[in-house]
Order: sequence, then C-alpha cells, then structure tokens
Amino acid sequence: MDSYRAWADIDLDAFASNLGLIRARIGPGVAMMLVVKADAYGHGAVAISHCALRHGVGALGVGTSGEALELRRSGVRAPILVLGTIVDGEATACILHDIHVALHSADRCQMLEDLAARLGLIARVHLKIDTGMGRLGVLPERALPLLEQIRASRHLRLCGVMTHVSAPEGARDPFTAVQQARFAEVVDEARRRGLISGWIHLANSACVFTGLTPLYDAVRPGISAYGVLPGELPGSDELEPVMGLRSQIVYLKDLAEGSPVGYAGSWCAPRPTRLATLPIGYNDGLSWRLGNHGSVLVRGERARIVGRVSMDYTTIDVTHIPGVSVGDRVTIFGRDGEAEIPLEEVAAAAGTIPYEITCSVGRRVERIYRGGDDVLVPRPRADADSASEGTPVSPDLARA
Repeated sequence: MDSYRAWADIDLDAFASNLGLIRARIGPGVAMMLVVKADAYGHGAVAISHCALRHGVGALGVGTSGEALELRRSGVRAPILVLGTIVDGEATACILHDIHVALHSADRCQMLEDLAARLGLIARVHLKIDTGMGRLGVLPERALPLLEQIRASRHLRLCGVMTHVSAPEGARDPFTAVQQARFAEVVDEARRRGLISGWIHLANSACVFTGLTPLYDAVRPGISAYGVLPGELPGSDELEPVMGLRSQIVYLKDLAEGSPVGYAGSWCAPRPTRLATLPIGYNDGLSWRLGNHGSVLVRGERARIVGRVSMDYTTIDVTHIPGVSVGDRVTIFGRDGEAEIPLEEVAAAAGTIPYEITCSVGRRVERIYRGGDDVLVPRPRADADSASEGTPVSPDLARA
C-alpha cells in the first residue's frame, strides 16, 4: 500500500529532456527564461527551478513576488522576473531581494525610482509593451518616452524589453505577426536611440514550437517544459509528460442494483456493482466536471468515475476488474504499465485546458520527484537574505 492519499509523480528526467528539445529548437545564443509561476504549473517551483538552472536555464519567470521570494529562500540566486505586475506593497521586497519586475507605466516607474532611492538600491525592470494582449503593458506609442525615463533614472536598471503573444497557436495565427511587427518597430527605434539594455523577449512555448522568428535574446517557455503544448502544434509528440497524478483505493463496497452514489444521487447502480472509494477530490486536482463521465486506471484497466466528484473523495466502478483490493494504486492521469490516460484527455473531458488541471493539483497532494539525481533542492530558509549558497549564479540579464 502506498503511503499517501494522493500524490503527483514528477519525472525530472522527462523535464530535462523537454528543456533539451526546447534548446534544440531555439538554437545557440538564445537564452531561456523558464516560467515557473503557479508553483511551476503545479509541479513544484522549488525543485523544478533548481533542476532547470542545472540544465542551462538562465532566468525564471513567476507570477507574484511571493513566488519569487520562495525561490530566493530556497537558494536560487539566478534572475527572477515577476512577469505580470506587482502591487505597491510588494515593491520593497522585490528591490531588497533583487527581483526583476515588469514595468507598465510612468507612474509605476516614478514610484520604483523613489522607493529604490530611499533604499539606496537599484530596481531592476523589464518594460512590458502591450502589442495586442490588452491586459498589461504600455502601449507602443508610449514606450519610447518611458524608456527615456528609465535611462534618466539613477535607481532603475533596464534588464529587458518584452511583450506577450496572445495566440495559443503562436506563429500559425496571423495576429502574432501583427504583434511582432508592433514590437519590432519599438525595439528598432529604441536601439537606434541607444535605449535598450538587457534581454529582448517575446516568444512563449507556442511561438518556439511554431518557428517564430526572430527569437531575439531570450524565450519564455512554460507549459512545453512540462510536456504539454496547446492543441496539435508541431513537436507535441516529442515532449515527455512530467506529471502523473495518483491515488489509492481506501474502501470497497458491493451495491445492489438501483443504489444511488454521491451528492444528489446523480448516479444509480444499473446492476449489482462493486464500488471503490478514492481519497482524492476536486481540491486535489481531480476536476468536479469529471463526475459521471471521467475515468481512471486501476490495475492497468479503465474504471469509470461514478457519482459526483466531491472535495475529498471520488468513487469509481470496478465491477469489471478482477482482484481489486484496498490499497491498489489508481492513476488519474499518466501511465500505469502499458496503459495511459494523457493529461490532454483529462482536460478535454473536463472541458478545460491542461494548464488548469496541473495548476489545480492542491497543496495536500505530495510531490514525489523521480530522476534528476544530480539535482539538490536546498531546504527553504527562514529569510531570503541568507539564501545565497547552493545554486550557481546565472549571468545578469542587464548585459549592456
């Protein structure tokens, strides 16, 4: 019997292989900023980040300053960029712990300048240009004045210029070319005026795997590093899944025909049925939307989810599987011997995207890391100031 109610198998060798495929596609001279936001899409940001840095990743992208500080406490000294935005209350911690922030406006630029001056430090920023995503970023016509403002500042250092491609299909979508042209116009003029320093970056996973050019100085792969690509993009069959989600049978019950199961009795046994209960639910990454039509693997065979998925438990029909017993391992997605339920299949059945499935794998699900024998994950320290040993320093983004 396994020791955990629910656990995620994380294959670090598969992760390293995916990084190698990305490296082969982008070629030499282009750096990688791995996106590890949302706890590395549910895979565990600390372990994933340390593994990535030992496989040539030059920087990390996160969603919040809290995520960045967690990495600093674990010993990560490489550049970390908060990809979206920060709220004012996060700014001090970002500057104190040398966390790069995306910059969107003249007001935020002045706030960071004033705060960094009071602290006697440098705030490292990446100017984000909104070329069509519409959420965050300065509009192209306002980008050059903001770059001038950064250059005039004594306490801001420009470490990059970036934009965010909106199309899940990357270069296959004509709008990506529109965004790229808008970005290039600003970048070319900024270079002519001597306003550029650090990395220029726009390409995400979809852009990398659909052959977008140019890739500039760096790319920001995310979901592809974890073995998934949106849709049927080229190269999706070469990537290796990194996560498998598992549980175990904790209870077996024989039900009479017509017996209801779960909240609202949404499923009734159509025949005498052997029911298995799993200690995993929608808090753990097994989507509520899989109730009554999803399936799992037990002893290499598919078993249907019956009744509603609840917060802590899920029930499955194992009548057709011989020899099932309490303690048997159950695979929600991933491999079980020769059988497999791909993550993409689970996402489709739940009417969502693979990102949401892995990101929803909850905190109480144990992460079990396999492979990556050369990866040392330091124990998180109490304060980020002391987190300085154990990880090699990556080159500063601000090379100019």
